[in-house]
Amino acid sequence: MAINLQKGQRISLEKSNGSKLQNICVGINWGAIEKKGLFGFGKTKEAVDLDASCALFNDKKQLLDVIYFGSLKSKDGSIKHSGDDLTGDMAGDDGLDNEIITVDFGRLNPEVSHVAFVLNSFRGHDFGTIPFASIRIYEGTPTRVNEVFATYDIAHGSNFAGHVSMVMGIFYKKNGEWKFNAIGEPTKDRKLEDTVKTVTQSYL
Repeated sequence: MAINLQKGQRISLEKSNGSKLQNICVGINWGAIEKKGLFGFGKTKEAVDLDASCALFNDKKQLLDVIYFGSLKSKDGSIKHSGDDLTGDMAGDDGLDNEIITVDFGRLNPEVSHVAFVLNSFRGHDFGTIPFASIRIYEGTPTRVNEVFATYDIAHGSNFAGHVSMVMGIFYKKNGEWKFNAIGEPTKDRKLEDTVKTVTQSYL
């Protein structure tokens, strides 16, 4: 099931053996900003706080739940957030995700028809100023990547510069089957609640 998604592409989540996808992860890896020290001597690191969040909707576009750094688990227990990373990689890219959201579709409330993933820069750091920041949406667990559905390089993608929030992608249920829409679009929002409203108005 090797899938290399383009922005806006929609895919079915049925695996090559015909079985349905059960577990997916959204992982974000980013670095702190390097700055010159006092009077131009030496270098210092400025912490960057990016926040991955997940919003659940029913088929009437009504918001049912939001999983974020202040609420790390969905009401039904099917979605879990790894916890808030307040700094990013201070010593360079360690290759590991700083925040991970996991979804078990088998335990998801049947009323849920859309699972939307968004990213916000908590302190308002422009995506274009961060040395590295990448997103991957994949089948597997936080310690095992089976298949990557979508990746975004938001630190070096020209369309992300000047923005502090984005819609990563949305899993949606159609005729009882889960599909995925790789959105990868920055928004003009500055806070999570506004980004969730943008999802409701523009992407469901």
